[in-house]
Amino acid sequence: MPTNLPTSHKVAIIGAGSVGGAIAQALILRRVVAEIILVDINANVCLAQVNDLSDCAHLSNCKVTHGDSKAAGQADIIIVSAGAKQNPGETRLDLIKKNIHVLRSVIEGMQPIRPDAILLLVSNPVDVLTFFAQKLSGLPQNQVFGSGTLLDSIRLKGMLAKLAGVAETSISAWVIGEHGDSQCVAWSSANCSGVPIDQLFPLDAAKKKEIADITEHKAYEIIKHKGFTSFGVAAIVVTICESIIFDHRQVVPLSTWHEDMGCCLSLPVVLGRGGVLSTIPLKLDDKERSLIENSAKSLKAVIADTESKLNVAPVN
Repeated sequence: MPTNLPTSHKVAIIGAGSVGGAIAQALILRRVVAEIILVDINANVCLAQVNDLSDCAHLSNCKVTHGDSKAAGQADIIIVSAGAKQNPGETRLDLIKKNIHVLRSVIEGMQPIRPDAILLLVSNPVDVLTFFAQKLSGLPQNQVFGSGTLLDSIRLKGMLAKLAGVAETSISAWVIGEHGDSQCVAWSSANCSGVPIDQLFPLDAAKKKEIADITEHKAYEIIKHKGFTSFGVAAIVVTICESIIFDHRQVVPLSTWHEDMGCCLSLPVVLGRGGVLSTIPLKLDDKERSLIENSAKSLKAVIADTESKLNVAPVN
C-alpha cells in the first residue's frame, strides 16, 4: 500500500487531456509520487490542467508542474496518453499512422531518455504503439510496455465476483492477447481462490460469450455517451505505478514483447521496479491457444502493413 507521504519518485504524463488529467489526479489522491510533470502540445490546456490539479495537490504534498519533453525524459516513469482518437469512417491504419507520428515526436523530444526510466503506453492501439515505442526509444524491452488488457481483466473479474458472491480479490481471471477486437478470455485458468470457476457456477458457451462481449465492449458504451473513458484507465495506471515504485511484483496482464508470438500483446507478467521482470506461464486449452495465436497474427499483419507504409526507424 502507498505510504502516508509521497515517495521521491517523479512521473511524467505526456498528453494532458481527459485521460492524462485523470491519471494525474489519481496519482495525487493515492499519494504515490512526489512530482508530476504534465506535457502537452497545447500549452494553454496543459497549464490549465496544472493549475486545476494544483488545487488538490495539498492532499498529498505532490508538486504538479508544466514541463517539456526533455524534462519528461528524465522522469522515473513516463506515461504516454497523447494521441488522436479514431474518427467515423477512419481506418485502424489511419489512426495508427497519426499516433505513430505523435509517438515518434514525443520520443524524439525526450532524447536522451533516462536509461532506467519506465515507458508506459496508454494510447491506442496500445499493442502496436508499444511495439514501435520499444523500437524507437532505445530502452530495454522490459522497460517499455503498454497498459494492455489490465482494465479488461478487472472488468472480467468484477463480473465473475458478482456471480460468485465474493470479493474481486478472490477471483483470478485474465483477458489476454490484443487489447481490442481479437482479445480473448482465458476461461480454462479462471478460478476463485484456486477453485476453477466452472466448479463454482457452470457457465455455458453462450454465457461465456456474453461476459466476454461485455468486457470487450464496455468502453465503447461509455464513449458513446460521454465521448471518452478516463477514470478506469487512471486507476489501472496508478496500480501499475505503485507496483513499479514499491516493487510489489504484482502479476498483471500488460502488453509487452513475447518472442514466441513475435509481437507485443497481453499475458500475465510480474511487474516490479525494473519493469516487466518475467512472464507467468498461463495454462490455456487448445481453443484459447488458437485464439491468442490468431490475435498475434492479426497484430503482426498490422505492424507489417504499418512498417511498409511508414519509415519507423529508431530515434538516435
